[in-house]
Amino acid sequence: MEPETLRTARLELSAPHDGDVAAIHAECQDAAIQRFTTVPSPYLPADAETFVELARRWWAEGSEATWAIRLDDRLVGMAGLAKLPSGAPEIGYWVSASVRGRGVATEAARAVVDWGFAPERPAVARIEWRAVAGNVGSARIARSLGFRYEGLLRQAHVNALGRADLWVGGLLREDDRGPVDWSVL
Repeated sequence: MEPETLRTARLELSAPHDGDVAAIHAECQDAAIQRFTTVPSPYLPADAETFVELARRWWAEGSEATWAIRLDDRLVGMAGLAKLPSGAPEIGYWVSASVRGRGVATEAARAVVDWGFAPERPAVARIEWRAVAGNVGSARIARSLGFRYEGLLRQAHVNALGRADLWVGGLLREDDRGPVDWSVL
């Protein structure tokens, strides 16, 4: 599959490239990104180089669609859809601390959901969302996009910092995309 570029009112989402390595490395020094994602910790320049190479391969294989989130031509995050063993894609995103609270992650994630549920991808019936329990920012984004909170996966998140519980939610193609109440928020 060829990488696709998505555009929103403020953002461009495009495949990460070699010129993004330094920015990815710098952003992934953020303790919140290391806590709430599966990026290596410590995050080295070589990790950013490997990530860009992997993103290129994932696009080519059609196994994952990964975009760099760009605001005013500056990399401010990542968003993507990765296939789970169930076949349903999982949405993931992180944004720079410099843009948190400004709707950037919500805008980018909405574009990714729209891309996933586009008519040319009729096999995508469900998109799953997972976040470390307590990651209220990510949960608020998912809720605003219409995801339904579905429960807790105990000790299901593993990264360099250890294990953690995961909140899990889902969005079906035919769901109303309006926010609904979540018991954890």
